[in-house]
Amino acid sequence: MTASDTHRVIDAVWRIESARIIAGLARLVRDIGLAEELAQDALVAALEQWPESGVPDNPGAWLMAVAKRRAVDRIRRQERLERKLEEIGHGLESADPAPEFDAVLDALDTEPIEDDILRLVFTACHPVLSAQARAALTLRMLGGLTTEEIARAFLVPEPTVAQRIVRAKRTLAEAGVPFEVPEGPERAGRLASVLEVIYLIFNEGYAATGGTEWMRLDLCQEALRLGRILAGLAPQEAEVHGLVALMEIQASRARARVGPSGEPVQLLDQDRGLWDRLLIRRGFEALLRAEKLGGPPGPYVLQAAIAACHAQAPTAGETDWTRIAALYELLVRLTPSPVVELNRAVAVGMAYGPERGLRLVDALVSDAALKDYHLLPSVRGDLLARLGRLEEARAEFERAAALTRNAPERAVLLDRAAACAGG
Repeated sequence: MTASDTHRVIDAVWRIESARIIAGLARLVRDIGLAEELAQDALVAALEQWPESGVPDNPGAWLMAVAKRRAVDRIRRQERLERKLEEIGHGLESADPAPEFDAVLDALDTEPIEDDILRLVFTACHPVLSAQARAALTLRMLGGLTTEEIARAFLVPEPTVAQRIVRAKRTLAEAGVPFEVPEGPERAGRLASVLEVIYLIFNEGYAATGGTEWMRLDLCQEALRLGRILAGLAPQEAEVHGLVALMEIQASRARARVGPSGEPVQLLDQDRGLWDRLLIRRGFEALLRAEKLGGPPGPYVLQAAIAACHAQAPTAGETDWTRIAALYELLVRLTPSPVVELNRAVAVGMAYGPERGLRLVDALVSDAALKDYHLLPSVRGDLLARLGRLEEARAEFERAAALTRNAPERAVLLDRAAACAGG
C-alpha cells in the first residue's frame, strides 16, 4: 500500500471513528475541547506511523488506545490524575499510579460507547451556544469534518468557522456544561436544540442560502446520518423519528429538484419518477415509528406528515392540499411563527384558491421577521400570477430575486418576472 493509499484509509477511518473516539475521551477528561485535541494527536500518530508499520487490523481501536494513553499521560503531567480519576469513580490510592493505568482504561470501556456518543450529541448541541456554533461544532465532533470542509459547506471564511469552534469549546468549558444526557424536564428542551441543529444542517444542504449551487448534497447526507444515529440512540423519542422521516422524504426529491443547468425545479413541476422510492419508504417507516410511540404529534412529526402527503400523490394534481392545510393549521398552533404561517398560506392557496392564500400572505407583509425573507414576495408573486395580476406578480418576483443570495434561485425568479412581463 502506497503512502497516499494509507492516507486515504486514515481519512476514511477518521470519518467513521472520530465521534466514537472523541466521545470516549470526553467521558475521561470531561472536556470536549481537550477530547478533540487528544483525538487529533492520535490521528497525527497514525499519519506518522501507519505508512511505515501498515494499517492495524482494528484501526479504530488503535486510535482510541493511543488517544486514551495520551489522555492519561497529560493528566499525570498536570499532577491531577487522582482528582480526575475520582471524578469518574476510579480514584487511585497508590503513590505511583502507573501500574493501574490499564485497569482504569479497561474500566472506562465497560460502558456502551453509544452512551458516550449520545452525551457528545447533547453537549455539542447545548443551547448555551448559538445555532451557528452548534452546527459547526456538531459537524466537527460528530461528522469528522475539517474546518475547511465546514467553511466550504456554509460558504463562510475558514477563520470564521475556526473561531466559532474555538469559542464554542471555551463557552462549554466556562459554563461548566456537564458531559451527560439530560433527564427530566430539561431533556425535552435540550433534545429540541439537538434536532434544530441537525435540521439546520439539512436545510442548508437542501436549499442553500447562498452561492452558485441550489443544493449541497453532502450536508443533506451528513444531517441524515446524524439523524439516523440519534434515532438509534434515542429510540423512544417520537420527534427524533419525525425529523428522520422528514429528512428522508425531502431527500428523496433531490434528483428532481435540480434542472439540467442546475436551476431549482419547484415541487409541482418535478418529475416524480425521479423521486427515490427507497428514501420515501424509509421516511414512511420512521414516521410510523414516531406515531406508534403515541402522544400528541410534535412539530417534526407534523412536518413529516406533510411531506408524506406529497410523497403519496402520484401526480402534483392529486396532492391532498386540504389535509396539508389542516396539518399546517396544527403546526401553527404548536409552533407559531411567520415562516410557518407563510407555508400555511401556500397550502390554503392550493386547497381553497389563490385569493384566500393571498389574504393570509398580505397579513404577513408587515411582519418585521419576514422583512428580508425572499420567500415572502416569491409566494405572493405566485399567488398574484395565478389571479392574473401579472404586473404586481412581476414586481414581487423581482423583489424576491433581489433578496435571495442563491444565484440559481435568483435566475429562476427573474425568469418568472420576465414571464409575467410578457403576459
